[in-house]
Amino acid sequence: MEKFKPEQLQFSDKAISHFSSMLEKEITKNSIRIGVKKAGCSGYEYFFGYEECQNDDDTVIKQDDCTFLVDSKSFEFLKGSMVDYTDDGFNKGIQFHNPNATAVCGCGESFTIDSSETDLIKKSEVKKK
Repeated sequence: MEKFKPEQLQFSDKAISHFSSMLEKEITKNSIRIGVKKAGCSGYEYFFGYEECQNDDDTVIKQDDCTFLVDSKSFEFLKGSMVDYTDDGFNKGIQFHNPNATAVCGCGESFTIDSSETDLIKKSEVKKK
């Protein structure tokens, strides 16, 4: 059993295997960007994309042969989460087990964060500037 690490973003073995196979197919890009953006019916949604370069404010997570890049704002929403991959018949894909999410929409594509937490994130961004 994996130990919960509240200040980190963690990946299951199945997720690492999935991302590794995706990166093998990519010729020019060597990392995967994971983030959060305002969207969806609940307020925020997760996104993924291939990336060549990291930004100055990125948290870099290396696990096995995968490199993940997470911008500082998204990392505040994601820390403590477990990224998993499920393959259950027609339902397969990446799942986030995010302890910061206070609600998830019915389709599972978007989530809500307690407004007091988002206020704290905004205040920490102001202090960094």
